[in-house]
Amino acid sequence: MKILCPTDHTLATDIALSHAGNIAQLGHGEVTLFHVLTREEVKKKDSDNPGPHAKTLDQLSKQGVKVNRVDREGSPLKEIIAEAKNGHALMVAGTHGVQGLRQEWLGSDMLKLIREVPIPTLVVQMYTPRTEKMGHILMPVAGHADITPLLDAVCLLAKTCGAEVDVYQQLQEGSSTSNALLANKVKMLERLSKEGIKHQEVHEPVEKFYEGFAVRTIRYANKVGASCIAIMAHASGEHTKIADQEKQDLLVNKNGIPILCAV
Repeated sequence: MKILCPTDHTLATDIALSHAGNIAQLGHGEVTLFHVLTREEVKKKDSDNPGPHAKTLDQLSKQGVKVNRVDREGSPLKEIIAEAKNGHALMVAGTHGVQGLRQEWLGSDMLKLIREVPIPTLVVQMYTPRTEKMGHILMPVAGHADITPLLDAVCLLAKTCGAEVDVYQQLQEGSSTSNALLANKVKMLERLSKEGIKHQEVHEPVEKFYEGFAVRTIRYANKVGASCIAIMAHASGEHTKIADQEKQDLLVNKNGIPILCAV
């Protein structure tokens, strides 16, 4: 399995490299550490400098993980999307929210990036522990017409890491689930059973006073010690602005819970 790890030489992307290496080791794969050169770096011709990744690269080498370093000039978004098409099964990216260097592609526009790459993305934050093992995946029931990409991504990560999966749904008091959500929940449970992945169905009751999907999901994931939350990158339904904000809140959550995004 080839794993793409874009970097802008910040702490968040170094943590992403650690996770990419750990997954690659479990999946008998390799990592592409991908950097789009700045104008200053091009002028200095300093592409061989490992920067802040030297310690992590040394650790991965000791673990027997092959890391291929690729530097390229151009637009960060376009170059990452193009590289993702070169046989990679997964991208692991670090985000530092809307602050820090190169925030236009690893900060406020992370949602745009994960929607454009043709492969699933595991997004980690600067708060994410390096030693976190992907042993417990929380998969909220999605209302999309086609959840196959989400199921493919979850099964790939779960089987690689030996993780168990919670099929998670928030149910408001006095209300019933939609036919679309019910059908997708059945698809999730059937697919996980077929793949031989340990899983359970979780219903969390929600009071009439509702803080929002992201807040409740993060709180529950933190309570049960979930290793990551799996979501569709694109919104479903009519309320896209609200859904997009919820997804953005998940991506930059300060609990440091990685978010697996399917396209």
